[in-house]
Amino acid sequence: MTIPLVDLKAQYQTIKHEVLPAIERVLEGMSLYLGPEQQAFEQEFAAYCQSGYGISVSNGTDALALALRACQIGPGDEVITVANTFIATVEAISMVGATPVFIDVDPDTYTMNWHDIEQAITPQTRAILPVHLFGHPAEMTPILEIARTHGLRVIEDASQAHGATYEGRPVGSMGDIGCFSLYCSKTLGAYGEAGVCVTNDADLAERMRMLRDHGSRHRYEHEVMGVNARMDEIQAAILRVKLPYLDQWNAKRQAHAQRYSERLRGVVTAVPEAQPWATHVYYVYVVQVPDRERVRESLAERGILTGVHYPIPLHLQPACAQYGYKQGSLPVTEEAAEHILSLPMYAELTEEQIHQVCDALAGALIPAGTRG
Repeated sequence: MTIPLVDLKAQYQTIKHEVLPAIERVLEGMSLYLGPEQQAFEQEFAAYCQSGYGISVSNGTDALALALRACQIGPGDEVITVANTFIATVEAISMVGATPVFIDVDPDTYTMNWHDIEQAITPQTRAILPVHLFGHPAEMTPILEIARTHGLRVIEDASQAHGATYEGRPVGSMGDIGCFSLYCSKTLGAYGEAGVCVTNDADLAERMRMLRDHGSRHRYEHEVMGVNARMDEIQAAILRVKLPYLDQWNAKRQAHAQRYSERLRGVVTAVPEAQPWATHVYYVYVVQVPDRERVRESLAERGILTGVHYPIPLHLQPACAQYGYKQGSLPVTEEAAEHILSLPMYAELTEEQIHQVCDALAGALIPAGTRG
């Protein structure tokens, strides 16, 4: 039997009885965007993140781009970020005309190494954009202190860490704006595309609301050139069904991760470890292994699907060649990219499936010459 990397159908079956009536409620009302479901979701998600304002948008990339624009970051400006993330983080910086400045990551958390920030700051630096990766927060206190010292904005990319905390505070709530993708596979995912921003700054919230709706506060009155980045009302209704389950689902992910780590510590090169100041929600469960492609093939032969997040760091992507980075620029990021492997992870995983994955992985890591 195949064990998928992510199983969206398994989750849907547990909430189908709530999702279908929610969709029907929207269709009966035919208020399809900027309606009551979207407004309620914004309030509920902001409260979940302990933030004053929620701004729903069409996807996570738009969330980041609108956050940057709301902070008046644009051509000629630099944004310090990391290369070990999905390209949307840097696409958003490029979309507003700014330049990403890459720094390396911490080898234990794969998140921004704050020790490298100061040396990356120039007169053009306007913001720091840390990524809470794989479900683990970046180390925010020193990042925020450096930003305050230099008068920089902090925009959190929390697209992979819904519900994670740093020193007891929800990710997304600490910087000027927190940005979340609600892509279907996320720990809190729509049935398609969606995104949301949170902030405690009323002016930033109002600016993002205007920008997402064609630069308009009132219909047919356009103050600036905005975009069409509104969340669909059906997605908002689905997300309202899912949000109350998020902590429960995250707790199951954490339990699965503990079982994985108990079995795999000492078997693989590295297992994920939550730092004392963080809660890890394991959007993906990432280990390090030698000879990764051979290991992946071995697991696939046994029906176990895996992923790699992310095989080519952004600073080495053809799309980022214009920024002038070369192999060796970010050694920790590059070393991790050669060995990281994502194992099946979702709340509905069974203990039997976890044991199957661990047994298969242990078997795949036995040196070829020692197999019976």
